[in-house]
Amino acid sequence: MGEDIKKFMFVNRKAPYGTIYALEALEVVLITAAFDQDVSLAFLDDGVYQLKKGQQTKGIETKNFSPSYRALEGYDVEKLYVEKESMEARGLSEDDLLVDVIVLTSREMGELMEQQDVVLSF
Repeated sequence: MGEDIKKFMFVNRKAPYGTIYALEALEVVLITAAFDQDVSLAFLDDGVYQLKKGQQTKGIETKNFSPSYRALEGYDVEKLYVEKESMEARGLSEDDLLVDVIVLTSREMGELMEQQDVVLSF
Protein backbone atom coordinates (compact mmCIF):
# COMPACT_ATOMS: atom_id res chain seq x y z
CA MET A 1 0.00 0.00 0.00
CA GLY A 2 1.22 3.48 -0.83
CA GLU A 3 1.64 5.97 1.96
CA ASP A 4 -1.24 8.04 0.60
CA ILE A 5 -3.72 5.26 1.21
CA LYS A 6 -5.68 5.49 4.40
CA LYS A 7 -7.84 2.85 6.00
CA PHE A 8 -11.43 4.08 6.21
CA MET A 9 -14.10 2.18 8.08
CA PHE A 10 -17.72 3.20 7.78
CA VAL A 11 -19.80 2.02 10.71
CA ASN A 12 -23.52 1.58 10.05
CA ARG A 13 -25.65 1.43 13.19
CA LYS A 14 -29.05 2.61 11.93
CA ALA A 15 -31.92 0.73 10.38
CA PRO A 16 -31.97 1.21 6.59
CA TYR A 17 -35.10 3.31 6.31
CA GLY A 18 -36.69 6.08 8.30
CA THR A 19 -33.53 8.17 8.29
CA ILE A 20 -31.13 9.28 5.58
CA TYR A 21 -28.04 7.89 7.32
CA ALA A 22 -27.79 4.54 5.55
CA LEU A 23 -28.11 5.99 2.07
CA GLU A 24 -25.68 8.81 2.83
CA ALA A 25 -23.16 6.35 4.22
CA LEU A 26 -23.33 4.35 1.00
CA GLU A 27 -22.71 7.47 -1.09
CA VAL A 28 -19.71 8.48 1.02
CA VAL A 29 -18.31 4.95 0.79
CA LEU A 30 -18.45 5.01 -3.01
CA ILE A 31 -16.81 8.44 -3.14
CA THR A 32 -14.03 7.32 -0.80
CA ALA A 33 -13.48 4.11 -2.77
CA ALA A 34 -13.23 6.15 -5.98
CA PHE A 35 -10.13 7.78 -4.48
CA ASP A 36 -8.47 4.37 -4.10
CA GLN A 37 -8.58 4.32 -0.33
CA ASP A 38 -8.79 1.14 1.73
CA VAL A 39 -12.49 1.03 2.53
CA SER A 40 -14.39 -1.32 4.79
CA LEU A 41 -17.93 -1.28 6.14
CA ALA A 42 -19.08 -2.47 9.52
CA PHE A 43 -22.70 -3.20 10.42
CA LEU A 44 -23.69 -3.10 14.09
CA ASP A 45 -26.89 -2.69 16.09
CA ASP A 46 -29.87 -2.02 13.76
CA GLY A 47 -27.38 -1.44 10.94
CA VAL A 48 -27.41 -5.19 10.32
CA TYR A 49 -30.90 -4.77 8.86
CA GLN A 50 -29.35 -2.81 5.96
CA LEU A 51 -28.05 -6.09 4.55
CA LYS A 52 -31.22 -8.14 5.05
CA LYS A 53 -32.61 -9.88 1.99
CA GLY A 54 -36.10 -9.19 0.70
CA GLN A 55 -36.64 -5.66 1.93
CA GLN A 56 -39.99 -4.24 0.88
CA THR A 57 -40.06 -0.46 0.67
CA LYS A 58 -43.17 0.16 -1.43
CA GLY A 59 -45.31 0.87 1.62
CA ILE A 60 -43.00 3.64 2.84
CA GLU A 61 -42.50 5.14 -0.64
CA THR A 62 -38.75 5.18 -0.55
CA LYS A 63 -36.24 3.71 -2.96
CA ASN A 64 -35.00 0.29 -1.95
CA PHE A 65 -31.25 0.87 -2.15
CA SER A 66 -30.20 -2.45 -0.60
CA PRO A 67 -29.21 -3.92 -4.01
CA SER A 68 -26.55 -1.19 -4.13
CA TYR A 69 -24.55 -3.20 -1.61
CA ARG A 70 -24.10 -5.88 -4.25
CA ALA A 71 -22.46 -3.28 -6.51
CA LEU A 72 -19.77 -2.46 -3.96
CA GLU A 73 -17.54 -5.23 -5.25
CA GLY A 74 -17.25 -3.34 -8.54
CA TYR A 75 -15.71 -0.49 -6.56
CA ASP A 76 -13.24 -2.82 -4.82
CA VAL A 77 -15.16 -2.51 -1.58
CA GLU A 78 -15.15 -6.12 -0.48
CA LYS A 79 -14.65 -5.88 3.27
CA LEU A 80 -18.06 -5.98 4.87
CA TYR A 81 -18.06 -6.84 8.57
CA VAL A 82 -21.09 -7.72 10.65
CA GLU A 83 -21.08 -7.88 14.43
CA LYS A 84 -22.13 -11.35 15.52
CA GLU A 85 -23.96 -10.19 18.64
CA SER A 86 -25.99 -7.57 16.74
CA MET A 87 -27.02 -10.12 14.13
CA GLU A 88 -27.96 -12.80 16.65
CA ALA A 89 -29.89 -10.37 18.87
CA ARG A 90 -32.11 -9.62 15.86
CA GLY A 91 -32.63 -13.26 14.94
CA LEU A 92 -30.58 -12.99 11.75
CA SER A 93 -27.96 -15.31 10.34
CA GLU A 94 -25.55 -14.96 7.42
CA ASP A 95 -28.14 -16.73 5.23
CA ASP A 96 -30.48 -13.75 5.71
CA LEU A 97 -27.99 -11.30 4.22
CA LEU A 98 -27.75 -10.02 0.65
CA VAL A 99 -23.98 -10.13 0.38
CA ASP A 100 -21.02 -12.09 1.67
CA VAL A 101 -19.82 -10.71 4.98
CA ILE A 102 -17.19 -11.43 7.59
CA VAL A 103 -18.80 -12.01 10.97
CA LEU A 104 -16.80 -10.73 13.94
CA THR A 105 -17.45 -10.72 17.66
CA SER A 106 -17.79 -7.30 19.23
CA ARG A 107 -14.27 -7.63 20.62
CA GLU A 108 -12.82 -8.48 17.20
CA MET A 109 -14.76 -5.58 15.70
CA GLY A 110 -13.30 -3.24 18.30
CA GLU A 111 -9.78 -4.42 17.50
CA LEU A 112 -10.37 -3.92 13.79
CA MET A 113 -11.66 -0.39 14.39
CA GLU A 114 -8.48 0.44 16.28
CA GLN A 115 -6.44 -0.45 13.18
CA GLN A 116 -8.24 2.09 10.99
CA ASP A 117 -6.97 5.57 10.17
CA VAL A 118 -10.49 6.96 9.91
CA VAL A 119 -13.71 5.61 11.44
CA LEU A 120 -16.95 7.31 10.41
CA SER A 121 -20.17 6.35 12.11
CA PHE A 122 -23.59 6.72 10.48
